[in-house]
Amino acid sequence: MRKSFYHWLMTQRHHGTDAGMADLAEHVFYEADFPKQSSDFDQVSRFLEEEASFAFSLSEFDRIWEAYEAALA
Repeated sequence: MRKSFYHWLMTQRHHGTDAGMADLAEHVFYEADFPKQSSDFDQVSRFLEEEASFAFSLSEFDRIWEAYEAALA
């Protein structure tokens, strides 16, 4: 079973080497409606774009998603 984006991102929450990733992790941690079980790019991206209570650069999200996929490879 593939680790969800949320669960992977939580491992980056207090990781000091990537401020953008840690910032997204912190925001997502407090976002009750975030799709925590999803590993689908479109679903997570759409949530960040349309439903999140915080603003985050989608180009930065794309970079973070690439790191997620690389970590699972």
